Amino acid sequence: MAAIYHTSEKLPKDRCRMKIDRLVSIIMILLDKKRIGSQELADMFEVSNRTIYRDLDAINRAGIPVRSISGVGGGFEIMPGYKIDRKVFSTADLSAILMGLSSLSDMIRGDELVNALAKVKSFIPADRAKDITVKANQIYIDLRPWMGNRNIQPYLEIIKTALQESKLLAFAYTNQSGIRTTRTVEPYQLVLKSSHWYLQGYCQKRNDFRLFKLTRIANLQMLKESFTPREYPKPQLDVSDILETLQTQIKIRIHTSVMDRVLDYCSFEHFSPDGDEHYLVDFPFIENDFYYNILFGFGNACECLGPLHIRTEMKRRIHAIASLYENQG
Repeated sequence: MAAIYHTSEKLPKDRCRMKIDRLVSIIMILLDKKRIGSQELADMFEVSNRTIYRDLDAINRAGIPVRSISGVGGGFEIMPGYKIDRKVFSTADLSAILMGLSSLSDMIRGDELVNALAKVKSFIPADRAKDITVKANQIYIDLRPWMGNRNIQPYLEIIKTALQESKLLAFAYTNQSGIRTTRTVEPYQLVLKSSHWYLQGYCQKRNDFRLFKLTRIANLQMLKESFTPREYPKPQLDVSDILETLQTQIKIRIHTSVMDRVLDYCSFEHFSPDGDEHYLVDFPFIENDFYYNILFGFGNACECLGPLHIRTEMKRRIHAIASLYENQG
C-alpha cells in the first residue's frame, strides 16, 4: 500500500535543520532511483534511520511528495510523474550548493561532480541566475595547496576510483618515526582535515582500520582485486578535548614578522605588546617533537622565555643542530 510519507509528530525547528548537501543528495538519489530503503540511505550518509525519516519529512514539507511503499521491495520514492519546482530551492540554497561543488571539483575531478554541477545549475531560473552567481562567488574555497607533494592530485583520483569500484589499494607508507612499510588497504573514506588529505581504510597488515596521511604515501596503485565492503567506524578527527588535556601554556617573545603565522595556533587575546616590534604570547604547547619544531619554524623571530625546562630543551636541540655543521667548510 502506497502512502505519502509524513510524520504526525511536529518536529521542533532545530531538529528539522539538516545540512544542505545531504538534503540535495537525498533528492537527487530519489530522482535517480525508483525506490530506496531508509536503511540504505542511513548507511549511505552515516546517520540513523530516525534522521533519515526527519529528512524525508522535511523534503515533503518543502513540497516534494515522497511516498512510502510497504512490503517486499518497498521503500521510499518520489511520486511518479512529479517534476521538481525550481522555486523549491532558495537563492541561498543554490549558492551554497554551487560553492561547495565548485570547491570540490577544483580538487577532485570527475564526471560525477561535473554532472552534479550541471543538475544544480538546471534548477536556476533565468531571472535569478545573476544574483545566484554573485552570491556563490562571495566565498571562494580553494582546497589546492600553495606548493608541496605533486602526487596528491593523481592519488585523489586513484583513491576515488578505488572507492567507487571497491578495489584494493597498495602503497608504501612512512610513519612519523620514518619507518617505511608496504600496505594493502580496503579504502572507505577520503578525509580532508585542516588542509591535509587522509585515507581511511582497513589495513590488511594491521588487521584494523587506519587513517593514512596522503603526503606519507608513495607508489600508490589500485589493484585488480576487489573486496566486500565491511562496516567501518568514523575516523577520530576531533581531538580538541585530548589536546586541551595535554596542552600547557608557555611564554614566547615574537617579532611582528611572524605574528600572522603564530595566529594560526592561538588567538590575538593571547598577545600583549612588548615594544614597537615584538609581542609576548601565551602559546599553547605540548612537549613533543611536533610542537618544538613549530617553535623552531619561527626561526630567530621567536624566543621561548619559559618555563625554564622547555627553554633549556630548546637550547639543547639548537646545540644538537649546530653540531651538525661544526665540521663543515
